[in-house]
Amino acid sequence: MINFNGTLQRETDIISISNRGYTYGDALFETIKVSHGKLLFWEDHYFRLMASMRIMRMEIPMSFTMEFLEAEIIKLLSENNMLKSSVRVKLIIHRKTGGLYLPSDNGVGFVISAKTIDTDFYLLNENRYEVDLYKDFYVSPSLLSTLKTNNKIINVTGSIYAKENNLDNCFLLNTNKYVVEALNGNVFLVKGNIVKTPPMEDGCLKGVMRKQLIEIIGLIPELSIEESSISPFELQKVDEIFITNVITGIQSVTKYRKKVYSNNVAKQLLQKLNVKVRLS
Repeated sequence: MINFNGTLQRETDIISISNRGYTYGDALFETIKVSHGKLLFWEDHYFRLMASMRIMRMEIPMSFTMEFLEAEIIKLLSENNMLKSSVRVKLIIHRKTGGLYLPSDNGVGFVISAKTIDTDFYLLNENRYEVDLYKDFYVSPSLLSTLKTNNKIINVTGSIYAKENNLDNCFLLNTNKYVVEALNGNVFLVKGNIVKTPPMEDGCLKGVMRKQLIEIIGLIPELSIEESSISPFELQKVDEIFITNVITGIQSVTKYRKKVYSNNVAKQLLQKLNVKVRLS
């Protein structure tokens, strides 16, 4: 079952071929981890979604409160008997059907889907995790590149490239040839006691997990956080690299080309992240 504009329906025959999310990529989405009925970092997801809708010039319905959307997610999980599981929820907001490039209606509809996942808390995966650069296409840094829109073709082609080359992930570059993010999350580098992540101005996704880790690192006296541009040449000079998103939490990179990395800071941050989840 999915939740389509507040109505629980089967997945088949739901979306029209004229849906603007399908025809023009005129849609936004949030991927949310829900653990036993608790939406993790829901407030951050909600406010990012509202800000993104404003940037996309979508009309935000008066009913789209935090409480309303949370209740719609819980309604779907209850129907699918998922309230005692950990779940990946995808909330898609699409502009209403009509028009060509110029919409005839700036109103919106929504679709919520859900799939169970294995882990309740964030775990450290210490298996091989090898990455490289994806250089077939580049991210054009702008306010739009920071949004989670349905236009993710660079992530799709990059994921195919990674599979073809026996890689676990790839780093995306912007048009200025700076490292922006990974295919499925934000990227952090560790050198000594400095943790570095690309700034929003370079075009990286405004990640919810990125925000959590910047806050956590800021509270650790022995670490300092920098938001500054990352050259590909830095990747082989650092001690540690990890990738973040709300489903995995923290994924340490074990190898980039000939460089092998440790994961000491990732372990420390993962512990504090799980504490934050329990207390939130």
